[in-house]
Parts: sequence; structure tokens; C-alpha cells
Amino acid sequence: MTPQRPADSTAGEPSPARQGIQSVELAMTVLQALEQGRGPMSLTQTAAACGMQPSKAHRYLVSLARVGLVAQSPSSGRYDMGPAMRRIGVEALRRMDEVALVSEHLPTLRDRTTHAINLSVWGDHGPVVVRWEYGAHALPITVRVGATMPLLTSAMGGAFLAHLPEQFTEPVLRAQLESDALDSATRERVDRIKAEVVREGVARTVGGVIPGVTSVAAPVFTVGESFPLVVTLVMPARGITEQDLVRHTSELLHATRAMSEVLGHSVDGRTS
Repeated sequence: MTPQRPADSTAGEPSPARQGIQSVELAMTVLQALEQGRGPMSLTQTAAACGMQPSKAHRYLVSLARVGLVAQSPSSGRYDMGPAMRRIGVEALRRMDEVALVSEHLPTLRDRTTHAINLSVWGDHGPVVVRWEYGAHALPITVRVGATMPLLTSAMGGAFLAHLPEQFTEPVLRAQLESDALDSATRERVDRIKAEVVREGVARTVGGVIPGVTSVAAPVFTVGESFPLVVTLVMPARGITEQDLVRHTSELLHATRAMSEVLGHSVDGRTS
């Protein structure tokens, strides 16, 4: 028998897990307006940015200023992030484990594509594999966690080449090629790789490191001046059609954008 709902139950109300405090959410729109303004803002600018009447926005600004989340300049009257907000931001960055946060998303990407996924970071000698999620398809060989990968012939290497300053990549590239200087052919190859990654959003290799394997890599951007991480989709080349590649690349780009946002990087390149 189905139990009867008590007569005094709150029928029609949202469950406790879904309830929230609207004023807190509205206060966050004010803080987000200040963050997206990229500098001190007047009351009028702030109100317009968060879609409020100036009088309403002013009440929120006053309350936020009382707890230190917002500060008002005595000279200009403009509003900006307050000392409490700066402390919160610094502490959030201190606690953030970028590899752990991104790693939580890897199994979902693996399941959506059914292929192996790895995560790499920039090390002293080039890209280093730090996570590997095995897919449903057998590969000729897998790269062990902790391995350093080549810049020119790996997809992850191409992604790092495109998104790191040359002052970091060129010494590593010279060491990997065992050359004191890069010749014109190598520089042209590097330029082609960079242009492709910028144009397509990903780096691709077929048999670059492992024969018979197609790899597609995309960056995960972080906040501040931290180096990006790179997620690579690893597939057996046999049986992968162009349609498969397009679909899997789209999944990879969608996932890495979401990962970047988790780390505080917004789509337009600003920290969120």
C-alpha cells in the first residue's frame, strides 16, 4: 500500500535539495558584474551589467561592502572587488588541484567516445603523461604514466607547442632533437603545427608515437599564468572513419572547454 501524504505536508513546494536563497543568488550577479567589468565600475555600470535598477543594485553593493566582498573608492565612488573577495580568491587557488579536478572528467569523456584518454602536464623535459583512462578498444601499445613525450611527433606535444611561449618549448625541442639550434625545416614544421592547432583547436597525429594509433589533443586552460594541461584522445587508426574523427573531436573540445571552466577559465579567455 502506498503511504498517504500527511495533511500538513508542503505539497507543490520544491524539495529541500533544490531550495535556495534568492537574495544570495542575486548578490552573486552583482559580484559577477564587477568581475566581468575588468576594473572599477560606477553604480550605473554595475546595475546595467547585472540587469537591476540602480537603487536595487546599490542596496546589494552596500551589503557586500559591509562584509568586505566589495570596496568603494573614496575618491571616484566606483566599486571593485573588496579585500575579503581577494582573500577568498587566493585561498581558492591555493586549494585547487588542477590535475585532480580535470581527472574527474576523464572517465565521462572516455565513456562518450569509448576510446582511451590521457592527461598530460608540462614538465622540465616536455609533456608528461599523468593520467591514463583505458578505452574499450585495444591499442598496439600504451604509454606509461610518467612518460615524457616528444613535442614534434605527439598530439599532446603539438598542443603544448601552440599554447606555450617559445622560451619554454624551444630549449626542450632542441634537447629532444639533440641539436644546438633548430634548422629552417624544423621551424617551418613547428609553425605548421601551431597554425593547425590554432585553426582547428586540436592537434592530430597518425602513428606519430605509436604506429597504428590516431591521437587528438586539446588544451585545458587554467587561471593566472599557469601552464595549460592537455587531454588526448587515443584511438586505433584502423576502423576510424572521418565521421568518427569529427564526432570524437567535437566531444573532446566540448569536454576540454568544460574542464577549463571548472579551473576558472572562461570561453572568451577571461577568468571566471
